Amino acid sequence: MRRRRLLPAALVVPLLLALGGVNAVAQPLSGYTVLVETGASRDAAKAAIRSAGGTVVKENTAVGSISARGPQAGFIQQVTASEAVFGAARDFVLTESPEAAAGTSGTPTIASGGPEPLEEDQWGLRMVRADLARDKQLGDPRVYVGVMDTGIDGSHPDLGPRLNRALSRNFTRDIPVDGDTCEVPSCVDPVDADDDGHGSHVAGIIAAPLNGFGTAGVAPDVTLVNLRVAQDCGYFFLQPVLDGLTYGADIGLDVINMSFFVDPWRFNCAASPDDSLDEQIEQRTIMAGFQRALNYAHGKGVTLVSSMGNQHEDLGKPRPHDILSPGYPGATRPRAVDNATCLKMPAEGEHVLGVTALGPSQAKADRSDYGVERTDFAAPGGFFKDYFGTPWYETQENEVLSAYPRNASRAKGYIDANDNITQKGRDEGHLVKHCKDGTCAFYAFIDGTSMAAPHVSATAALTISQYGKPDPTRPGTLTMPPDKVEKVLRGTADKVPCPTPRTVSYEHLGLPAEYNATCEGDLDFNGFYGHGVVDAFAAVTRGAEHLTS
Repeated sequence: MRRRRLLPAALVVPLLLALGGVNAVAQPLSGYTVLVETGASRDAAKAAIRSAGGTVVKENTAVGSISARGPQAGFIQQVTASEAVFGAARDFVLTESPEAAAGTSGTPTIASGGPEPLEEDQWGLRMVRADLARDKQLGDPRVYVGVMDTGIDGSHPDLGPRLNRALSRNFTRDIPVDGDTCEVPSCVDPVDADDDGHGSHVAGIIAAPLNGFGTAGVAPDVTLVNLRVAQDCGYFFLQPVLDGLTYGADIGLDVINMSFFVDPWRFNCAASPDDSLDEQIEQRTIMAGFQRALNYAHGKGVTLVSSMGNQHEDLGKPRPHDILSPGYPGATRPRAVDNATCLKMPAEGEHVLGVTALGPSQAKADRSDYGVERTDFAAPGGFFKDYFGTPWYETQENEVLSAYPRNASRAKGYIDANDNITQKGRDEGHLVKHCKDGTCAFYAFIDGTSMAAPHVSATAALTISQYGKPDPTRPGTLTMPPDKVEKVLRGTADKVPCPTPRTVSYEHLGLPAEYNATCEGDLDFNGFYGHGVVDAFAAVTRGAEHLTS
């Protein structure tokens, strides 16, 4: 039986960081109503809830109350000790004690959290409160989200219904190597194909519809547009990226998600002494060209969102050597990098919202890049090694579940000719097969900042759906200036402080010391969480407060 996710975010963060408190994970949980002190900050009250081992469920701004989940023992006194809290009252018990739960194996459970069959494993939806946002806003089909990636599988039942094929484009041409042949004679795949799987997974996080099949997207009613800018080999080269960005801007896309860095350089440096003159010129060109495209798209009203990257690096204080470049044709070498003259694009581009990845405990994922210089928001991206010391450690449910193409699954050996999941598909692909009424489709648990960014893109799309205005230049669409979208996202994000201690070690997870990360900043803004974890429910219910000034 698949374990169901329930442990609250802040309950496990101190355990992960401090360790030694593993018994608290199994502690029964209760619901509470926390009353904010008159005139006090709601953010300070929410911080007190987290400090007491709880997690915020929802808010009632009319009366100044916060519904929360927390441990049965000690929560009320600890949370009430805060000057921002008037008091707290127990609401209801959410779980039984594992020792008392008859017929279980010691794993606490809660009821399935939504209408879609696989939604119980979508802890990311609950972290950004997209499940609650549905009562207010499902997303407007007149809002268009571009997915600049490896493609979107239009044959997938959780992707095809939201994909606008007429607007979608493929800006790449596959290059067969070693005697391989292309899937189609032109080597230009159709606009509704994805031979890799990455883009489809991203797209499903954004807008998988509420159709009673599979998973749910954060913004299930918005429209997806495929901007294919990566070849089947997975490389994202400059020209397709520029073409995709400018085309997306010209057709009036509202949001563009960019879960990649432009190849072949992880860091593009103006004058690294370890690079040839040609390589220096190439990198300067990538930086300048990409920024021009970003400026163009922003000027056309596109909200731009990017993953931060998965090299466990403070992007404002990069390690002195990049050992992963050039990524193509594969002759990588150590090369000097510095923060003054090197940029990771698009994450470090202007007008781009950079997103770090969190695990289900709300801890920063071990692989996620971070830093006060570049982080704007945090979002669920998955952390396979989350919940150290508990039964959830190194389980696929710590990753993000979303749609995955059948053809990519077969090409990677994840399924056989009869669509049965192979051992490789279970162990490496973390694949799930879901069938209903004779229709079957595949889903995968994957982690990375690539999965975090689409949670932000979808929340931006919900924001535009709620507050956007009809676009007079494109009938049948909505529009909202990206600076205003960002203002709503910032103002409604769930503030999360740096952990204590501020330097987090991942060495107990078997990782080298270079993974250790130090969080700089305060509650309002820090290098792990930026302005906070995006909150879809708050964005669509309280966003107007941040549009008046």
